[in-house]
Amino acid sequence: MSVIKNRRILDVLSGEPVDKTPVWIMRQAGRYLPEYKKTRAEAGSFLDLCKTPELASEVTVQPIRRFDLDAAIIFSDILTIPDAMGLELKFEDNRGPYFDNPLDNLNDVSSLSNNVNSLEYVAEAIIHTKTKLNNEIPLIGFSGSPWTLSTYMIEGAATKEFRKVRSIVFNNPEMLNELTKKLIKSISEYLIMQAKAGANILMIFDSWGGLLNTNNYVHFSLNPMKEIINNLRNNEVTKNIPIILFTRGGGGWLNKISEAGCNAIGLDWTVDISDARKIVGENICLQGNLDPCALHGTEQSIKDAASKVIDGYGFGHRHIFNLGHGIDQYVNPDNLGVLIDHVKEYSKKYHQN
Repeated sequence: MSVIKNRRILDVLSGEPVDKTPVWIMRQAGRYLPEYKKTRAEAGSFLDLCKTPELASEVTVQPIRRFDLDAAIIFSDILTIPDAMGLELKFEDNRGPYFDNPLDNLNDVSSLSNNVNSLEYVAEAIIHTKTKLNNEIPLIGFSGSPWTLSTYMIEGAATKEFRKVRSIVFNNPEMLNELTKKLIKSISEYLIMQAKAGANILMIFDSWGGLLNTNNYVHFSLNPMKEIINNLRNNEVTKNIPIILFTRGGGGWLNKISEAGCNAIGLDWTVDISDARKIVGENICLQGNLDPCALHGTEQSIKDAASKVIDGYGFGHRHIFNLGHGIDQYVNPDNLGVLIDHVKEYSKKYHQN
């Protein structure tokens, strides 16, 4: 296997010393970039962009050309798996992704397929991207968590309160358990496919884990993610691949998440990173956790906000700088450039031997 030239993130994930804090940004390939909008228009639709490997690869590398980032993340969508399982994914610009026929009962769940092979277009996009990156930086592959995918598959789309799926947690757990079982299998196979294609790091996005109480979070979200991690650890292709686990709203469960078997925990912006470090200890990496809205500030306020996150983590080599969630589509790209350059320069003092 070819050697990655910039290994900062890989070194941080394995506990090796680095010269500065590495940085990448969730949704770094996206609507805030004018070049993305141009490629999106060329594709014709968001789904066509996701499903056309060459174009998905192109938008993946666009932020890498513009910024001094330490990793790329493959451009895709977490809802590709439900789409492959038989729920037809649709997308409208003013509505976002949705399913016309969400799941209502156990029979609906039983009718779902496990057609992960239909997601080969993601693997092809990874292969294209690896060629373009030319081993300069690592590439991150990803999936949504079983719970987060379940919320969309049952609700039909993101909703204000997620009342339907949260009710099913209590009044029809059998349905949710069966759906979770199917998703664990599909997600595991999907992530292995991405690793085979060349992804160097895998990330699980649990965007809606924070909707649950502690017992239900452990049962419906954390334990299924643990099972996926175990499946990856028991596969020859992925047994040593670094895994990042991100639960938005999961700040109260960091001690439990740290025992899931992942190499890094993503933090949302509501968590104090210094407190998080005390909770999880030194054997696991922390990723995050600037409030995305900080990027709407002045140059100085952006630098000050980033400095607080870096100071909060302090000395040590187990921090990956990121936002606490995806970058806002209305951010000025120049502001992101200010942030990345500042993180690189300011963090050096914490990595001097």
